[in-house]
Amino acid sequence: MEEIIQEKISADHLLYVSLKYTKTCDVIMNLLIRWRKMIDTCIDHLLLKAKKEGKLNTIPDNAIGKIREIKILFKDDKNFIDTIDFFMMLRKIEELKTERIGEFRKNVALKIQFRGEEVNVNLEQLKIYAEMLEKFINSTKEELFKK
Repeated sequence: MEEIIQEKISADHLLYVSLKYTKTCDVIMNLLIRWRKMIDTCIDHLLLKAKKEGKLNTIPDNAIGKIREIKILFKDDKNFIDTIDFFMMLRKIEELKTERIGEFRKNVALKIQFRGEEVNVNLEQLKIYAEMLEKFINSTKEELFKK
């Protein structure tokens, strides 16, 4: 859990401090990458706990297998499913087509082409993602420390 909290602290700093003062798409991209690492760490720990509890026989080696298992384990938790869908985009973030809009201005945004749709990642959208991830982290913490 310590590793997850450290990633969250770094991500929060990028969101609430760095982005506030720089307003660049590079900071947005770094924040998205930090969130990806944080979600990936949560998934690994959740799968490890599920294996210890006997809910899984083996933990898949590849990311798609891990995602599939998490979706099965937490199919009733809408926030988990939404976060995993968001994670799917983050996994490919460096390879996706992006467009920088309004850098160094109040309305800085990063347009990302994902699955044939345009995702506009602006300050408001980042706050929505941050709330979703806060719920995800709390659920993960509850799950990891549940007896």
